[in-house]
Amino acid sequence: MTTIGYDPVYFEQLSAIESRHFWFRARRRIIAEAVRASGRVRQGTTVLEVGCGTGQVLGVLERTAPGGTVIGMDMFIEGLRIARRRTARPVVQGDVNHPPFRPSFDLIALLDVLEHLEDDTGVLETLRALLKPGGALLLTVPARRSLWSYFDEAGHHRRRYESDDLERKLVAAGYRVEYLSHFMLPLFPIVWLGRRLRALAGRDPRGGGRSPRQLTSAELRVVPVLNEILVWVLALEAVFVRRRCRLPVGTSLIAVARQAADPGAMPVRRA
Repeated sequence: MTTIGYDPVYFEQLSAIESRHFWFRARRRIIAEAVRASGRVRQGTTVLEVGCGTGQVLGVLERTAPGGTVIGMDMFIEGLRIARRRTARPVVQGDVNHPPFRPSFDLIALLDVLEHLEDDTGVLETLRALLKPGGALLLTVPARRSLWSYFDEAGHHRRRYESDDLERKLVAAGYRVEYLSHFMLPLFPIVWLGRRLRALAGRDPRGGGRSPRQLTSAELRVVPVLNEILVWVLALEAVFVRRRCRLPVGTSLIAVARQAADPGAMPVRRA
């Protein structure tokens, strides 16, 4: 299997906090609204989540595609072991560059995976070939190169994305982009300021000599009161996604794209 830039040691830590941490809770709500708004949810819908990890989002896909077939795929057995405890839906070990499936899916979810992959455009093309005619890709990635930090280094990210860059790559891979927006807008000024302070200091001001992995683990802690405030604030973004409104800034990007009849000729629809 082709190696993906990810450290499987994080799976256990993520499984312990995903149900409570504000970022994961907000993202699940946004994903659910994006799936509903995609027009691909109906009886018999077939859904594949590529890079399903610990299986937390598989539950969201099950609830938003009742009566459908939901499958998870990941190349790391460490994550799949946890996923198999969480869901009765099938999960398989597979390489995103060589997925063990035929073109049979109404919806493919690729959620915070693309930034780990060397050939991101090639993977987008591979997944397009697995979609049924008119099928959709739901994609999330970290946004803004200016926000690059120890968090990206610890997560083995290869890049963060600008919205125009992501659109171009989707079009080049043969998709028509229906919806593309930033999300996690309330976090942007906090994260941006932290990165600027780090740059001015020549290091992370909170680092204290700690490694990127140690800093990331600290950032993933659940701080009870602040956590619930951020859950409430970020819940408002799900309304924008449901209505397909486009947020101008945020720490992440979300896109819904379909197979294009004429690859390279389809501009994004700004909602």
